[in-house]
Amino acid sequence: MGDFFQSGAISTLHRLGHRDLESLELELKRHQRLRPVALILPAVYAEFEGKALPRILRQLKDVGYLNEIVLVMNRTDAMEFRSAKKTLTDLGLNIDIVWSSGSRIGDLYKLLEENNLPLGEDGKGRSVWIAFGYVIANEKSDVIVLHDCDIVNYNRDFLARLCYPMANPNLGYEFCKGFYSRVTDRMYGRVTRLYFTPLIRALQKIVGYHTFLVYLDSFRYPLAGEFSLDLDLARVTRIPSDWGLEMGILAEVYRNCVPKRICQVDLIESYEHKHQDLSPADPTSGLLKMCIDITKSLFRTISQEGVIISDGLLRTLAGTYLRTAQDTIKKYEDDAAINKLFFDRHAEGTAVETFLQGIRIAGDDFLKDPLGSPEIPNWNRVTSAIPDFLEKLKEAVAEDNK
Repeated sequence: MGDFFQSGAISTLHRLGHRDLESLELELKRHQRLRPVALILPAVYAEFEGKALPRILRQLKDVGYLNEIVLVMNRTDAMEFRSAKKTLTDLGLNIDIVWSSGSRIGDLYKLLEENNLPLGEDGKGRSVWIAFGYVIANEKSDVIVLHDCDIVNYNRDFLARLCYPMANPNLGYEFCKGFYSRVTDRMYGRVTRLYFTPLIRALQKIVGYHTFLVYLDSFRYPLAGEFSLDLDLARVTRIPSDWGLEMGILAEVYRNCVPKRICQVDLIESYEHKHQDLSPADPTSGLLKMCIDITKSLFRTISQEGVIISDGLLRTLAGTYLRTAQDTIKKYEDDAAINKLFFDRHAEGTAVETFLQGIRIAGDDFLKDPLGSPEIPNWNRVTSAIPDFLEKLKEAVAEDNK
């Protein structure tokens, strides 16, 4: 039987059977006039040399319902930028590149800093934010869709399902999060399975009922990089510049939308992308770094919701998380057994111990500086401080793409 169970505070749009792709894309084309869609692809040049991004670009050649495609490239030098432009031209794709590490965009970043609009550290969050600004500046689309560029088994059905909840004006959603299964011959998705969900449930045991924690626990894959949102929501969304991007966006959506305007959609039967190293000995890289950034973002958000994050709470949380995560390992081990999947109990335990280390580091950092690095200002504030900034951004991208 297909899974059609609804749980939590938001709507879940399931994958029930196999809808014909042609009819789905045809319906999206009909909606294009009322809800034009912009696709944002955050990338680095190395992804052009891998297997995933070339496959994604080939798939996009046959998509006829997108209004515009924007590729935002970070940590890319001039030679790599020109090479990326040539690749897109050779494929016959009309895609604008926002060269976020180029000198023209760099000058705009300096202008923001001069106007007391901090951008935080250089990372995916900043790249996504500047791409939002470019789509807003173009004034062509009403919906923004974003997905990563390392999806090995990407297909057009994946994109169509991510677009549909926002592109269909009859559904009335303002934000949609993608989810999927991370399974091959084993289970992946360690950060969600063994860190984030057990952490949220541990907090619920300590804090008690809290609508924000219930909201987070409603998402099947809260840290997925795939989402779509209304353009007006993009204007008012503040974005963290670090690995807390997904957590930060969920927090902003919670502040700005009512639950009935939020949904999640099942995108693909099994999702495969690159796997990050755990890096248990290095808090500046890998999944440990990701865990620290996400936890700090979570602590900042729940403290703003009135939860007192004290030394005592953090000590209790460490033990409660550890027990919750260990119980979770047993559930996944049993799930793997009935499905005859490979399961490494020791590796799962090591991951939990690493995530516990990250939670402790994040807690210490939070107590020292509860506000942390400021989030990037939303676009309404930017245009209030610098009224012609969007026009400057549009001109910079046009010059880069000549």
